[in-house]
Amino acid sequence: MSSADGATSPQTYAVKQVRGPYVKLPPHPQAATSERDLTGLCRGLRKQGYPLAADLFAGAGGISLGLESVGYKVVLGVDHYNFAVDTHHAHFAGLSTNWDLADPDNVERVAQLVKSNKIELLAGGPPCQPFSKAGRSMIRYRVQSGVRDPHDQRRDLWRSFLEVVQIAKPPAVIMENVPDMALDREMFIFRSIVEELEQEGYSVHSRVVESWRYGVPQMRQRLIIVAIHNRIDFKWPDDARQRVTLWNAIGDLPPVEGGWRPEGGASGWSAYEGPKTKYQRLMRAHILPSDENKIFDHITRPVREDDRVAFESMTHKTKYTDLAPELQRYRKDIFDDKYKKLDENDLCRTITAHIAKDGYWYIHPRQARTLTIREAARIQSFPDDFRFTGPPSAAFKQIGNAVPPLVGQAIGGAVRDALQAKEPAVWSTRGVSRALASWLHSDLPEMSNVPWLRSRDRWKLVVAELLLERASQTVIRAVWPLISTQPTYGPDHLPDDKFCEVVDDLLAGFGRRARVKKVSGLHREMRAFPHAMWDGTIDKSKLPSLPTAIADLAELAAPADESEEPILVTKGVLRVASRVFGNDVDKRNRQTDGRLAVARLVGIGAHSRDAQLALIRVANDLCTVENPACPACPLQSRCSVGKEQSPLI
Repeated sequence: MSSADGATSPQTYAVKQVRGPYVKLPPHPQAATSERDLTGLCRGLRKQGYPLAADLFAGAGGISLGLESVGYKVVLGVDHYNFAVDTHHAHFAGLSTNWDLADPDNVERVAQLVKSNKIELLAGGPPCQPFSKAGRSMIRYRVQSGVRDPHDQRRDLWRSFLEVVQIAKPPAVIMENVPDMALDREMFIFRSIVEELEQEGYSVHSRVVESWRYGVPQMRQRLIIVAIHNRIDFKWPDDARQRVTLWNAIGDLPPVEGGWRPEGGASGWSAYEGPKTKYQRLMRAHILPSDENKIFDHITRPVREDDRVAFESMTHKTKYTDLAPELQRYRKDIFDDKYKKLDENDLCRTITAHIAKDGYWYIHPRQARTLTIREAARIQSFPDDFRFTGPPSAAFKQIGNAVPPLVGQAIGGAVRDALQAKEPAVWSTRGVSRALASWLHSDLPEMSNVPWLRSRDRWKLVVAELLLERASQTVIRAVWPLISTQPTYGPDHLPDDKFCEVVDDLLAGFGRRARVKKVSGLHREMRAFPHAMWDGTIDKSKLPSLPTAIADLAELAAPADESEEPILVTKGVLRVASRVFGNDVDKRNRQTDGRLAVARLVGIGAHSRDAQLALIRVANDLCTVENPACPACPLQSRCSVGKEQSPLI
C-alpha cells in the first residue's frame, strides 16, 4: 500500500522488534563509593607518581580513556545520565557520580574534591546553550568586572565548569564542545570563556580539531580549549601519520544480519578471526586471552524488507531522492539525506547521539543493515574491551555523545608535555586586546585609509563605507571631511537628499556616482522605517540597501542599547590573524579557525570593540597584501611575520 505522494505505508513492512541485551558491568576494582574513599585512593596514587585527572560531563568516558592512555589516572567522573555514569564507574577508578552540575551545591562539591585531592587536570565538555540579549548583557558585565554568579541560582553548564576551575584552580584544563558553540555571530560564549580563564591566570589555546588528524576514522570536528595555569605555553600535537578509513577500522568484524542476537544475552558474542590492520590491532590491544576470538556488542537493529531492498540498491553516492519511488516512505523534500550508505574507502560521517534513534545515516558499506554497537564504538576509537552499560539504545547514545578517546589521548599527551616543559606563553588575548585598543586611540596618520573608524555615529560610518570602500587617498580626502561635518542624525532627525546632491557632484569625476545611488536608496528606506538604523541591532530586513558587513561594522563602532558585538571576519582582518598566528586561516577554514583567531585577538573585555576596529585599521593601513608596514604595527612583537621584519624584536 502506498500513500498519495508515493510514500510507502510503514505498516506494510513493519518488522518484529528484537529486545536487545541489557549490559550490566561490575564496578572498577578501585572504584570509590564515598568521598572519603576517593581521598584515600588519590593519596595512594600520588605516592605512586600518577598525575590525577577529573572528567566532568564525562559521558561514558571518551576523554577519560584517552587521558589514562598517556599516564593520567582519572579519579572523578561526573555526568547526569545514569547509563553513562554506570559505564564510567565500570572502567575507571575513583568516584563516578550522577550529579547535576546546574546545581550550585554540586558545583561547590566537585570543586572542593578537585582542589583537596590535588587533581592536576580537569577535563569536560559542558553543553552550551544560546543566550538572549539580556542574558548576554548580564553575563558580559560579570565577565568584564570579575563578579561571580549569584550562588543561589541554577546556571548554564559551561559557567558551572568555569566556576569549578575558579575555585579549584587545577594546573591544566581541557574543555571541548561542538564548534557551533563558538561560531555564532558574536562568539559570545567562547570569548567569555577565554576572558574568564585568563583572569584566573591561565594561558588559553583553542582550535577546531578534526578528529581524523589524530587517527579517528571519521569526519568529526570538536572545538578544544586548553588552559594551562601560571600562563604556561602549550603546543598542539602533530597530526597522525596515516589517515584511517572506515574499512581500516571495521573490515575485520564478521558479517551479521540486522536484528541478530547471540545466545547468552549480554555475555553473548560473535566469532572473530583476528585483526588485519594497525588500527584494528590497536582496538584489540587489551583484549583478555580468553576473549581473543570473540566480539561483544556486535548487534544492531532489525531491518525492514523495504529498507533491505533500498540498502542493497545504494552506493555511497546515492541520495534518498535517488531511490525508487516505492522505497521512499519519507517526504523527500525534507529528507534528502535520510539514508546514507557509508564509503568504506573514506572516513565515516560523524557519529552522533542520533544513532540511538535510527541508523539510517550509518548504513554498512557491504551489508544491508545499519552499524552495530561495536562498529560505532570502533569508529569513535573505543577499543573492543570497552563495553557500555544499558540496552543497545543507551549504548548508541553514549557512543554518539563521546569524545573519541584518541583525541583525548593526543590532547592529554600534549598537556603533560606542556606542564613538564613549563615554557611561558608569549601573549594573552587580554594583553593583545588592550594594545590594539590603545593604538586605535593614538593619533591616526594623515594618510589613513579608514579615518571613519573612530566615528561613533552610525550614519556617518555607514555612508563612508558605502561611498569610500577601497577608495584612493585623493577620494577619501575630498569626501570624508564632508561626511564628518554632517549633523548627528537619528530617528527624529533624518538626512535629506541635499547631502546626496552635493556628494554626487563631488564623486562624478571619480567614477563613483553609482555608490551615491545606494546612499539615496538607503535614505528612502530610513524615512519609511525611521528607527531601523538606530534602535539596538540594525534591522536589515527594513534596510535592504545596507550590506550586512557594513551594518555589523556600524553596530560594532557605534553601539546602541542592547547592541551586539559581532565578530567581523573580513579578508583583511583574516590576513592579519594569519600573519600573527603563522597559519593559513585567511585561505581555508575561515569560518572556524579564522573566526577563532580573530576572537582570540580582540577578546570580550572593556577594550574588545576598539580592538576589532584597530584590527580593521591595521589591515587597511599597515598589514597590506604587499609590503606590510610591520615596524608601525601594534602587533609586531606578537606576530610571526612581524618579528622577522625587525632583528631587534
